[in-house]
Amino acid sequence: MVENLRPKKVSESAIDNYPMEIFPNDLNPLKTVAGGRVLEIADRLAAIVARRHSQNNCVTLFLDSVRFLSPAKEAEILIFKLSANRSWVTSMEIGVKIVTEDILLKNQRHVASMYFTFVAVDSNNIPTPIPQLIPEKEEEKRRFREANKRRKQRLKS
Repeated sequence: MVENLRPKKVSESAIDNYPMEIFPNDLNPLKTVAGGRVLEIADRLAAIVARRHSQNNCVTLFLDSVRFLSPAKEAEILIFKLSANRSWVTSMEIGVKIVTEDILLKNQRHVASMYFTFVAVDSNNIPTPIPQLIPEKEEEKRRFREANKRRKQRLKS
């Protein structure tokens, strides 16, 4: 509905600190968190951000720029930070940053980053318009600008 398309602030749909404790069933043979497990959680959380922003069901269109920077280990806590970076007519980019937290050492380490593109769909799975995004903070404005550059690259493929 057109009346639901009021522009929204980044903070209205962001997930700032979603914690997930790492258990043995999350580990690969190297005793670090399996990358597929991280991607699964990131996709689910990014879908929540997309749904909050669009107020519609959303489907994953792209996953790109996945960077695993450092391994996460058992007994650490993964902290997921997600926000909409930009919205277009029916699609939006969701940025994901993941850090680990070692409670005993009281430090955090950046372990992964990625970008998801979601498309909002109506009850017939037809793409549907979504609200524009209002970046307020300088970091949000930077991500907003950079999202357009990434989108142009995606559309070239």
